[in-house]
Amino acid sequence: MTARTLFRGGRLFDGVTLGSADVVIEDGRFVSVGSNLDGDTAVDCSNKTLLPGLFDSHVHLTLSHINLWKHLQTPFSYRFYEAMHNMTATVRSGITTVRDAGGADLGMKEAVQNGLILGPRMHIALGMLSQTGGHGDGWLPSGGEADLLPPYPGRPSTIVDGPEEMRKKVRELVRAGADVIKVATSGGVLSPRDEPTHAHFSPGELEMLVAEATAAGIFVMAHAQATDGIKNAIRAGIRSIDHGIYLDDEAIQMMLDRGTFLVPTLIAPTGVIRAVEAGAQIPAASVRKAEEVIEVHRDSFRRAVAAGVKIAMGTDTGVTPHGENLMELTLMVEGGMTPLEALTATTKTSAELMGLENELGSVEPGKVADLVVVDGDPFDFNTLGERVDQVWMAGSRVI
Repeated sequence: MTARTLFRGGRLFDGVTLGSADVVIEDGRFVSVGSNLDGDTAVDCSNKTLLPGLFDSHVHLTLSHINLWKHLQTPFSYRFYEAMHNMTATVRSGITTVRDAGGADLGMKEAVQNGLILGPRMHIALGMLSQTGGHGDGWLPSGGEADLLPPYPGRPSTIVDGPEEMRKKVRELVRAGADVIKVATSGGVLSPRDEPTHAHFSPGELEMLVAEATAAGIFVMAHAQATDGIKNAIRAGIRSIDHGIYLDDEAIQMMLDRGTFLVPTLIAPTGVIRAVEAGAQIPAASVRKAEEVIEVHRDSFRRAVAAGVKIAMGTDTGVTPHGENLMELTLMVEGGMTPLEALTATTKTSAELMGLENELGSVEPGKVADLVVVDGDPFDFNTLGERVDQVWMAGSRVI
């Protein structure tokens, strides 16, 4: 018989509600939730709260900063060692599953799966599909290129134009190990030659993208900031709108009608400003755009929350420091979510977004035993990441 581990005496947020309950795990899964339970070994959780393993639905594990000049001066392979550090910081904050929105590759994912390094479970996008001159195009006016996430063997170039190129590029990404396809349906903040208010890719290109991803059995996520880019993504059947800066009432209603998820990444624009204040070399156009979008972004989020759009927690971490991911929850509450709703967005709803709701995202018998033990108030999000006491993944303690 395998050993049964009992977590007793604490409070439990099970992914939906907060109450008092003990939890038993065995053979990597939850087997009992309730009172008067027993086990072979016991973990005293007095004055602590148990949470399901947390999710971040939009991270960049290979990106440690956005100082473009520093990137240009850094050896290419250095990013892989930084990624190991970033993965550890992610797990230490209680996040056991992520959707990497560009940067991590199949080798990194398998290194975690095989126990070579500590890191969260990953759904990887590899890169972001971008039209020529779009958010993922690293072209510079000098004629050179400066790509924060450059292509290399195992991570194809993601610049694409036209439906047939789109078809082939999606197939290349699937071949290279993509679990999700990411596409930029608008410009962005950090790319100097486009604007967050401009839509990118035609409806035909996006329809081809979704058809090919669906054929491969995977979802699509959209970097979507412009109103028209958001609507084009929703019409094409893309599963999540990431950022969603310029949402109007029609776009919000479309998301409700289609069941589209919003991954807000509210902390990301403020991260650009913080980086500049710390001395990062970032193009003036990017700084200007970050300053312009902060308030309209928060207003769009407030209106989406009030309307009942499905919210999954995501941060764009890499733009902000790894390990600070849970600061996003403070902004989510400021934007109208209750603390309970913000935690649900970071667990159960994010699992649903990624298609993992049958295995992860809540503490229920039969599910994979990812568990986070935190000291004190689980709703004090300003310090939650600092108060993570233990992290368990598949029934084994990793922190």
